[in-house]
Amino acid sequence: MKLTLRVWRQRDAGAEGAMSTYEVDGISPDMSFLEMLDTLNEELIVKGEEPVAFDHDCREGICGACSLVINGDAHGPERTTTCQLHMRSFQDGDTIDVEPWRAAAFPVIKDLVVDRSAFDRIIQAGGYISVPTGAAPEAHATPVPKPDADHAFEHAECIGCGACVAACPNGSAMLFTSAKVNHLNVLPQGAPERETRVLDMVTQMDSEGFGGCTLTGECATACPKGIPLPSIAAMNKEWLRAARKAPR
Repeated sequence: MKLTLRVWRQRDAGAEGAMSTYEVDGISPDMSFLEMLDTLNEELIVKGEEPVAFDHDCREGICGACSLVINGDAHGPERTTTCQLHMRSFQDGDTIDVEPWRAAAFPVIKDLVVDRSAFDRIIQAGGYISVPTGAAPEAHATPVPKPDADHAFEHAECIGCGACVAACPNGSAMLFTSAKVNHLNVLPQGAPERETRVLDMVTQMDSEGFGGCTLTGECATACPKGIPLPSIAAMNKEWLRAARKAPR
């Protein structure tokens, strides 16, 4: 496959960015999108040019680091992570635009790499449970109803990639935050912080500069792990419950 790539290049956070055009040839349809970018970078290095900076880690669809907007879609045309997107999803001769996440709360560090530490701070605000020190308790010591366990596991699948924010026209982080809240609030282990968790995490989310949710649904469509849109309604319900009980 021979492809034309239009890639966002930006020297650092304070520099002006622009799209640069590159031609790549000999791309196998079985390559992942990141392997294709590796090929591009090898060619740039041989030419003495600066390689394209992009984020990646596990390349197994688990870590969520591979944050790219491909032809206007978060993670590209398939509902998967960028590292699991293969070049057979494109045609020989295609022109492909590659950009970083576009959100005020995700500032560009360099080229295609953005700072997603805002997500870390949201989790730090309440994404934890109180546990006693010492030996781990027996797994079956605290029974959890099957529907609750399924609900928790469904939301625990969130990998924090930020595709929901990148896809949202408002740059909202409601789907991400709701996944973290619903994961823990439904379990008995998360009960001690149930009220403070949702209040603190939503407050932190707002302070990070994410946009407001208008339920357009693009977040759930782009999520590679299938976090459902009703998660946001469930978090809103938790927030209202906690706000009523909070001391004035």
